[in-house]
This record gives sequence, C-alpha cells and structure tokens, in this order.
Amino acid sequence: MVDFSWKMQMLRWLCLLSLSLPLLFWFGHVTRWESRTKALQSTGLKGYMRITPGRKRQQFLAVHCNQCALVSSSGQKLGAGLGEEIDKIQCVIRMNNAPTAGYEEDVGSLTSLRVVSHTSVPLLVKNELYYFHQAANTTYVFWGPDSKMRQDGKGQIFNVLLKIAKKYPNVKMYSMTSEKIEYCDQVFQNETGKNRMKTGAFLSTGFFTMILALDVCDSIQIYGMINDNHCSQENRSLVPYHYYEQNHVEECRMYRVHEHKKRGGHRFITEKAIYAKWAKRHKIAFKHPAWSL
Repeated sequence: MVDFSWKMQMLRWLCLLSLSLPLLFWFGHVTRWESRTKALQSTGLKGYMRITPGRKRQQFLAVHCNQCALVSSSGQKLGAGLGEEIDKIQCVIRMNNAPTAGYEEDVGSLTSLRVVSHTSVPLLVKNELYYFHQAANTTYVFWGPDSKMRQDGKGQIFNVLLKIAKKYPNVKMYSMTSEKIEYCDQVFQNETGKNRMKTGAFLSTGFFTMILALDVCDSIQIYGMINDNHCSQENRSLVPYHYYEQNHVEECRMYRVHEHKKRGGHRFITEKAIYAKWAKRHKIAFKHPAWSL
C-alpha cells in the first residue's frame, strides 16, 4: 500500500513537471524578447543624437514606421490632390521649412518627421511659434557640416538649436552625427564611383531624408519627386522648384544649374538615379509622378 501511494505521488510530480517546463521555457523566451526590445528602444539609431541641454545621457532616435510618406517640396505637388491620402499613412516625412498650411489639399496636414538642413534652421527659428510650439508633436532631424554643428560651443547652428531645445523641452530634436554624414558620403561614392568632395558637390536634404526613411521605414511612398530623365523630356511639366515658392526658378532649370556646378552644387539628377536603384532593392514607390523602374 505504501509503495502504491509513493508511486502515485511520483506520478503526480512528473505530470506537474511536464506541464511546468513548457511554461517556464515560454516565460523565459518572452522575458528575453522583452529585454531585447527594451534594449533596442533605449539604444535607438546611433546616427541621430538627441539635442538636449545639460550633461544628460546620450539619447538616440528610436522611431520605427511600417509605412512612410516622404513628401517632396517640389512644385510637382501642386494640383495633385493627394493630401488626404498622405495623411492616412502612418508616418509623414517632410523637409526643411516646407509648409502645410494653405496646401493641405495637395500635401496633407500631418508631419511626423521633418529633416532640416543647417541652412534652413534660421527659417524655422523665424517662425518658431509654429514649428516648435504648435507642431510640437513633430520629430526634427537636423543635418549640417561639423563647422556648424559641433558641440564644443563653437557650432553656430547647434548653439541655436540648443537654445530652442531649452525653450521647448518637449520638442524632439535630433542632430545627424558626423559619422552618419560621413556614411552618407560613402554611400554616394559607392553608388556613383565619385568622391563627393572631389567633385565639389553637396548632398541635398533629399538625400539625407531618403537615408533616414530607409533607416526608420519598412516601406516608403514618395510623393511629388521627378526621376532623373524628367528634365530631358520635351513635354515635361513646368513647375516651381518649391511648391510654396511659386515665383521661384523653374525646377528643371535649378536641377541643371546644380548638376553642372563645379563647386557647391547639389547633384539632384544624379541622386534621383540613385533612388531608382534603391527602389529595386527596397519597398519604395513613387507617386505623382509615377516612375517606370
């Protein structure tokens, strides 16, 4: 009788153990997954560093979007009527000081991320109440040469941004690190076989924005960007360089001047050819105008 009772007790313990092991394994797996997720969230993208006053621990951009709308500043947007479609996309990326007010029907009204050149910072500061107070839910990523963005007190533009960060502490402001900018230079050289600096060119805000979009987005819808062959077509649309500067120079004229400028020009047309390559390797689609890849 004692032997039978002992055997029954052992059987119950074995049953409990067989039920517990899978639960323990699952719990351990979930715990490790949560730990990795928290670590990723705390680490972020190290090419983009938070602009914060005081000596705080470095914070990096922790943004991920399943789908992004990258809205060009081109005059191609005028009359597109795609604003409602753009606003339905999870994350909307804009550039420099491109406005939405008054252009909502064509460009939408929401802005998740805004990539800003060091040369455009004064334009944002001039209208700081809008960009850093009314649009405080936008995440800003600023880029510029080390001479303007250095953090030893001698970076003129970085100092301006630091003052803005102190004044509007809830606004998420990041600067692209010098290492990330060097990486972008290397990407340009890998794709073209040309050293950017030796050719006297500057990468455009659009190029840095595309790199950011590839970093944070699973898929990208690009609105209002022409391809590298557009300006050579006789029946091309004649639009302003920026949709919000209708008396400005025509888009293709601006592109041609920069493409052949010996010093200080952007290689807009070359960059568009690079984007066409990327679209074959990543989930990138072009709308209004659509691209034939």
